[in-house]
Amino acid sequence: MTSLLRSAGLVAVAVTLVSLFLSPRTHAAETGPRGTLITEHFQSHVLRKTRTGLDPNRSITIYLPPGYAESGKAYPVVYYFHSINWSPEKMFEDGNLVRLIERAFARGLAPEFIFIAADYTSPTMGSWFENSPTTGRWIDFTLDELVPFIDGRFRTLRHRNSRAVVGDFIGGYGALKFAMLRPDLFSVVYALHPVATGGGLIPMQDMVDWPRVHAAKSFSELWGDYYAPGFVAISQAYLPNPDRPPFFCDFIVEMENGAPKFDPARVRQLEHNFYLSELLREKADSLRQMRGLAFDWGRYDVTQSHVYSNQAFTRTLDQLGIEHTAEEYNGNHWNRNWTDDGRFYTRVLPFLGRHLVADAK
Repeated sequence: MTSLLRSAGLVAVAVTLVSLFLSPRTHAAETGPRGTLITEHFQSHVLRKTRTGLDPNRSITIYLPPGYAESGKAYPVVYYFHSINWSPEKMFEDGNLVRLIERAFARGLAPEFIFIAADYTSPTMGSWFENSPTTGRWIDFTLDELVPFIDGRFRTLRHRNSRAVVGDFIGGYGALKFAMLRPDLFSVVYALHPVATGGGLIPMQDMVDWPRVHAAKSFSELWGDYYAPGFVAISQAYLPNPDRPPFFCDFIVEMENGAPKFDPARVRQLEHNFYLSELLREKADSLRQMRGLAFDWGRYDVTQSHVYSNQAFTRTLDQLGIEHTAEEYNGNHWNRNWTDDGRFYTRVLPFLGRHLVADAK
């Protein structure tokens, strides 16, 4: 696949070097030397021919640690998966993320690493980390294109012990999923408030205005219903039907004689395809191979099913004898992550420092 990505006509790389700046709240002595941001683009082969009009030209934002250009050494790699309705550009635009990383380097909380944030946006709500004929083969994009592309262009430590996957919300779901699917590639995983780790408190069929969903002719008509856009995007990923416009998927509730009719077989199909607790039935041994496994969740997520499912997921891991760290904290799914004393700085970066191998030996 690496040779495929390098072949003529497939990869078009546009590199923009951006000098990073220190936050005015932080002194140079605290952060130490500054790293470099690079944005690259390549034409994905596996993300072509979707039914949602996904652009296969994907951007990747790469943070290279201080001294990368001169050191000549190889570095561990952290792959970060952003959540829905988010992007690498938003992650890096205010400089805060890099400031936190470089403060951790300067204070010895984590070894210097290469930080990768690929573009998982889409015409709807972004990737749901699945191979779908409707919304794209995002698993194949990540495992068969992204990782080889990074290893082929940068001085990386090309070993599972030196690769970590991290993400928040649906990106946290993706991080856990990739750890289960490919323990040969990744050995460290931290999921910030992952969703869909299992079933919730409220039946899925009771959370959506289904007549509105079935009456809609475009995704934009779903906005205003808190859950409808997400459930349609989930259905596109996990119940795809490429021959059924306008959303090219099936649903757990259909309309019959003008009224919603619940389909229990579809619910079971969606649960099996989507929930990490279902994948865990087959992939428990993958998580046993992790050097470090952790996730957390905010107690006051407006969707309490996320809290419930994470509580159940950690208990299941305990019952299976899978070593991990799990923590519930006072907050929602977002407000405690990115502050100076937030969870990315106080939990994720030290966790990487303890488990990520930074020595080529």
